[in-house]
Amino acid sequence: MATWRDFENEAPQLAAEVKRRFQVHESHVLATIRRDGSPRVSGSEVAFHDPDLTFGSMPGARKARDLQRDGRCAIHAHPSDGDAKISGTAIELTDPAAREAAGAAPAGEDHAFRLELSAAVLTSVDQEQQLLVVEVWSPGQGVQVTKRR
Repeated sequence: MATWRDFENEAPQLAAEVKRRFQVHESHVLATIRRDGSPRVSGSEVAFHDPDLTFGSMPGARKARDLQRDGRCAIHAHPSDGDAKISGTAIELTDPAAREAAGAAPAGEDHAFRLELSAAVLTSVDQEQQLLVVEVWSPGQGVQVTKRR
């Protein structure tokens, strides 16, 4: 697992483009795991607070309960000029200083999470060569690039 800063240090160009995709639109899709193991998708917003990517939830929301039980999740950026996806484990911020650093409201007013990244994926189209380009980063593994016709 890695922080957002770790991602930026290991793959600066890819991290910058993934971040740009998340900043183009405010709302994204968060996938969590329900109690029965099935997926749940919910709207979510993300923020970048050095060194972390953070996101929140209203008090008592089902997605927050999912993450408290099993932090594994994925966030898909609102598609603009390609897809950006990140996955990892959500860690709830309960310490007042950590919540403040992440720009979260005081405890009890909402849920705040930081994401420990396990992967980031950027999918785009090379119009000139008519190729689908998939760039995948994992901590300590560098960036793997796949091109398909």
